[in-house]
Amino acid sequence: MSSELTGDAPIDDVVIIGTGFIGLPLALTLAEQGVQVYGVDIDENMVDAINNASLNLEGAEFQSRIESETVQENLEASTEPTEGDAFVISVPTPLQEPSKSPDLSYVEAAVESILPYLSGGELINIESTIPPLTCEDHIVPILEEAGFEPGVDVQLTHSPERILPGNVFEEIVTNDRVIGGIDEASARRAAKIYEPFLEGEIYFTDLLSAELCKLMENTFRDVNVALANEFALIGEQMDVDMHQVIELANNHPRVDILKPGIGVGGHCLPIDPWFLNEVDPEHTNLITTARRINDKMPDVTAKKVRRAVADYENPKIVALGAAYKPNTYDQRNSPAQDVVDSLSLDGYDIHHYDRHVDGIGYDDLQSLIEDERPDVLIQLVPHDDTVRELDAIQDWLADRDVELFRFGESRTTSR
Repeated sequence: MSSELTGDAPIDDVVIIGTGFIGLPLALTLAEQGVQVYGVDIDENMVDAINNASLNLEGAEFQSRIESETVQENLEASTEPTEGDAFVISVPTPLQEPSKSPDLSYVEAAVESILPYLSGGELINIESTIPPLTCEDHIVPILEEAGFEPGVDVQLTHSPERILPGNVFEEIVTNDRVIGGIDEASARRAAKIYEPFLEGEIYFTDLLSAELCKLMENTFRDVNVALANEFALIGEQMDVDMHQVIELANNHPRVDILKPGIGVGGHCLPIDPWFLNEVDPEHTNLITTARRINDKMPDVTAKKVRRAVADYENPKIVALGAAYKPNTYDQRNSPAQDVVDSLSLDGYDIHHYDRHVDGIGYDDLQSLIEDERPDVLIQLVPHDDTVRELDAIQDWLADRDVELFRFGESRTTSR
């Protein structure tokens, strides 16, 4: 084992544990730069798809990248780890329900899986989003119990991802990186993972600060979304179009209120604020209140739909939008799906479509309406193409007595 680890040691082989939404783009991007990458995943289908260059993922960019000759030469997938200079942990950290406590079993299992492949001098970099003190209280003890002292025998860092689904390959290159290390040498060496492709800045800090940084970024966004949603609820109670009032308020040079919506989805915003609550419940009152406001918005939306169709007898409803946000195929924690599920449980005849999501897509909206013949059409997710389609056919819908309700825009209904 090494007793003098530095930040200058080369990183030629990178082992990425977890080839999902975050690990796979990193693997492809590194392989494109000529770095030898080993992708590890418990999903045998994903492993086969990577090795066979046959990804069944939305977006041609993934497929075109994995088919490139350079990637084929430098990326290899397996269900078991292998030796390498650096190990990147990129596995999920879901919430346990109903406690809202973080489930660190995936991260811990990933770290334990690489222990047989450590001989000393390797870098372990945690990319998974984790609660504060996870590295100190969970990762360090696992390594020490196996006989590796972080900072002496192996290096340990945390560099949380900042990738926006739908734009992953641009953001992985252009976004700044925060790297927290158990010591400065670890942090400096971790930068070598990203330097082959990174155009953004790298900021070095300690492990705890890096853990907090990512959580604070997403909590900031979640709290501001909750404020907009609460404004919308006030406006509904007072029978005023709060979208217009928000636009007026945003004319102030120091005000930038977000748009209200039907809830908050994705992997980060509905989860990360609870990680702060886990370590300090006494001082996260605002954070948890905002989280609960956003969590209830799908129910609020479903109630609006129920009121809208109250005069219909057994109405047939077509819902547009299943992704968690506009212009992406990502359905993780989608509030739109929650709305549809709630209405379905009530017995409503509701048919769900999203042009961006495999299995429920459609080619032409007018043809879809002609086939389904709904009484009510609801837009749950304002994808740009959906908004344009609905703008173009509003009169056509009215001629066919199809009532249209639009969520996620300044206009909520039109006829």
